Amino acid sequence: MKTWRSRASAIAVEACALLVLIGCVAAVRSQQTQPAPAPPPASAAAAPVAAVAPTISTAQDAAAAGMVEIRSLVPDIDLEIRYAGSDNFVGRPVAGYLGAGCYLHRPVAQALARVERGLRAQGLRLRIYDCYRPVRAVRDFVAWAADPDDQKTKPRYYPALAKSRLLGDYISPTSGHSRGATLDLTLLERSGEGYAPLDMGTGFDFFDELAHTDAPGASLAQRGHRQRLRAAMQAEGFENYPLEWWHYTFKQEPTPGVAFDFPVK
Repeated sequence: MKTWRSRASAIAVEACALLVLIGCVAAVRSQQTQPAPAPPPASAAAAPVAAVAPTISTAQDAAAAGMVEIRSLVPDIDLEIRYAGSDNFVGRPVAGYLGAGCYLHRPVAQALARVERGLRAQGLRLRIYDCYRPVRAVRDFVAWAADPDDQKTKPRYYPALAKSRLLGDYISPTSGHSRGATLDLTLLERSGEGYAPLDMGTGFDFFDELAHTDAPGASLAQRGHRQRLRAAMQAEGFENYPLEWWHYTFKQEPTPGVAFDFPVK
């Protein structure tokens, strides 16, 4: 009797162990045959990070913003501040430009003065088209670009582009100019008793691939002039925007996260 019971107990234990083993194998197989979790949609993984708008300073003038007018360092520098008049892609004076001044943070203006001095020794000079740009001027540009009825400057400034395509690479809702460390300029060469602009291949603010600094469509001489400007500016810490041969930003910006909106006078 004792032997039979012992054998029955052993059989029961073996049966339980077999059931447990079968259950484990089934669970493993179930996990192996389950489909892998679906990856997140490509659109979600590639969603762009929203640009952070700069803080807008409450400074009411250049002194409060820590900027100086470039003529305080180079009294006879050539200024042709286009947005103070009507000779520009908007075709009228731009909001925020009450005069033709060129304001920059002092370290930026000092670096620009060094560029000018170095070029004069080579028979060259700078002509400046724009420096600090108020936030209200940038908003004026955006409003103009959104108006499909105003096309009067298209033949001169964007002949190959639909006006709606100007927003983005060419006209942005924020601008480095508003931070006081970016400017637009070209080179002048001695000509007789004065100076004349070098041929850069396009005019200032020409919205086209030909205005890209290294555009293959520019002639060898035109590319050489652009490279000469870039070399002079890079030597003093300025970096070119590749889509616009005239556009430079001082790399060590004094206020990289702050924009200003005081008027240009």
